[in-house]
Amino acid sequence: MEALEKHDIQGLVLKGYGRMVQTRYALLRVDDPVRAKAWLAAVAPEISDGNHSAQQTCLNIAFTHPGLKALGMRHDNLRKFAREFREGLTDVHRQRLLGDAGEDSPDRWRWGGKSGEARAEAVHIMLMVFASSVLVLAEYWAQLEPDIRAHGISVVGDLNGELTADGRNAFGFNDGIAQPDIAGNHPDTPLENTVAAGEFILGYKNEYGVLPESPYIAAGDQQGDVSLLPSVGPNQKDLGRNGTYLVFRQMQIHADEFWAFVKDKSAGDEEEAVRLASKMFGRWPSGAPLVQYPDADPAPGPDGENYEDTFGFANDKDGLRCPIGAHIRRANPRDDFEDNRPANSLSLTKKHRLIRRGRNYKRDGEVGLHFVCLNADVSGQFEFIQHTWANYPHFDKLHHDPDPIIGVSRTPGLVQNFTVPQCPVNRHVPNLPRFVTIRGGAYFFFPSLKAVRYLASI
Repeated sequence: MEALEKHDIQGLVLKGYGRMVQTRYALLRVDDPVRAKAWLAAVAPEISDGNHSAQQTCLNIAFTHPGLKALGMRHDNLRKFAREFREGLTDVHRQRLLGDAGEDSPDRWRWGGKSGEARAEAVHIMLMVFASSVLVLAEYWAQLEPDIRAHGISVVGDLNGELTADGRNAFGFNDGIAQPDIAGNHPDTPLENTVAAGEFILGYKNEYGVLPESPYIAAGDQQGDVSLLPSVGPNQKDLGRNGTYLVFRQMQIHADEFWAFVKDKSAGDEEEAVRLASKMFGRWPSGAPLVQYPDADPAPGPDGENYEDTFGFANDKDGLRCPIGAHIRRANPRDDFEDNRPANSLSLTKKHRLIRRGRNYKRDGEVGLHFVCLNADVSGQFEFIQHTWANYPHFDKLHHDPDPIIGVSRTPGLVQNFTVPQCPVNRHVPNLPRFVTIRGGAYFFFPSLKAVRYLASI
């Protein structure tokens, strides 16, 4: 196993910053590339790496494809990045793939939407500011913002987020529990949950045993100080090594509509409504998985983060404990994706895992999730999960069942159900509405510390 170069990897890849309960995602636009690169060179030493022990603040940074272009990166080098990143989240094909239509269309986004839309601000850089409290965040941002604006960079938006004390999302469920262990990050992690580093970090072998696609540039390139970058053979430099791709989706959550729906389908019975909601998620509100606790939420008990996450679904093939269409089972089928071959299933699902670093938000009466995930292969990881596992209505043994939380389509007249396996007859919950609305988003390059310094030099 290759040792991770933690000093060169941005800390958010390897850590969840659990003590940093407050977040500001500052959305920036480069107006003057020369001054912007001077700012980038100055702020680079403040960026938190994988060895950073956070006490009060952390800082990370990410760039869109238009952002790299705005800094002055040449077209031939921009073409070295993954196609999904180059095309962006608003590409027409990608809209169909992800189901971003109607109210979720990039035409209606507040930021990151299609160019030319007055309401959707273009974003070049996202500065991710983490702090231990609201006061510390305000003080830290007050130090950062004047310097940003003084260097030819506009702040086109700010998205504040937080980690709640009980870890629950806007739906009321403990969230972010199931995270893969990155090989080489911590010793003695469970084998079944340990995933090759190359699934999440460029420059390391992935679950296929090969290096993921990475932007290589010529060692003799005259743009920027290429000596800052690691070599790949005698004639190339790896701009991607120790970096990755970051997916950001601002998701408004219609929690009131969700609970009204499950109560209506439960004839107003509060206890049955919680049971149905938990069937849809695959966990009880406390975070306890239905596979292990099928009858009732064990709360009050340990916080969800302390529940063992080594369970599988192979011993619940018919979904009598956790429905086959439940959100957590679709997002990560674990050991039950291939009939009677749990080891093969685990091997397959490890190729489609994500590191999730989302934060809740509340703003002007709206609640939601700033969905953040990190992956080395956007197509094979984030997009695959959303399209093939969440949106696809014929997942596994199902027929008209999208993921009830994130996969419901807005297509008029489409039959969309949630199936609860029961004996002797399954229960079908019809007419699923959509409980989330996409309000903005983008694909970002999340560079290494060396790559940040290189970008400042181009």
